Amino acid sequence: MRNFVKLILASLLVLAMAFALVGCSGQSQDNDQQDQAAAPETKKLVVGTNATFPPFEMQEGQELVGFDMDLIRAIGEAMGYEVEIKHMDFKALIPSIQSGKIDAAIAGMSITPERLESVNFTETYFDAGLIIAVHKDNQDIKSTEDLKGKKLAAQNGTIGAAYCDEVKKADASTEVRIFDDIGAAFMELERGGVDAVVNDHPVTAYYLKVNSDTNVKMVGDIFSADDQYGIAVKKDNTQLLNDLNEGLAKIKEDGTYDEIYSKWF
Repeated sequence: MRNFVKLILASLLVLAMAFALVGCSGQSQDNDQQDQAAAPETKKLVVGTNATFPPFEMQEGQELVGFDMDLIRAIGEAMGYEVEIKHMDFKALIPSIQSGKIDAAIAGMSITPERLESVNFTETYFDAGLIIAVHKDNQDIKSTEDLKGKKLAAQNGTIGAAYCDEVKKADASTEVRIFDDIGAAFMELERGGVDAVVNDHPVTAYYLKVNSDTNVKMVGDIFSADDQYGIAVKKDNTQLLNDLNEGLAKIKEDGTYDEIYSKWF
């Protein structure tokens, strides 16, 4: 009888311990769920670029670097975004925004009426303008008036390319060559394959700065001086547009923008 009572008591003790463990486990799960609910979600920002436009975007090994790259990462940090940057063809950037493949694009992209029909842009973050580059021995081209009938080069999708096309419309004897990489356009100019490259002034100035042995020089004045860069987003993505504008304002106010500018220019 006493053994039977001991057995009953032992069984009750085991059951009590089991219930206690289940209760603790349930409480632990509840606490874990509460912790997960309390933890803020990390916002991810997928940004497209075309890394062939130094010093705004370029590749060093496997890393994407440049003024734009530092800028978008700083904006992302200011607004709590994890930024992922994808390199792609320049002409694919706007279609990729529209299809949702990327959230935004930063690629030295000029704000134009044509592009505004397809995407929205943030507030401007850089004033550019175009400049003519020629071989250092060239004495024939001194201004935009001298471009007609010449062999011109520019980068695909840029306002420089659009300007070259306008010159060709005005004079059909003008030859226009378009390159996917602005570096390739400059190399063609170096070896005499074209007479001039029409390109954004800061990019051309950077090329001359880092290539001390170049045979290229800039001529004439900066034109299309109202050329301004913005970050492109999908037309209906108002929240992201507001976040990017707020982040841009923050880094301008706290001096981060000036630090990035000084680093590259």
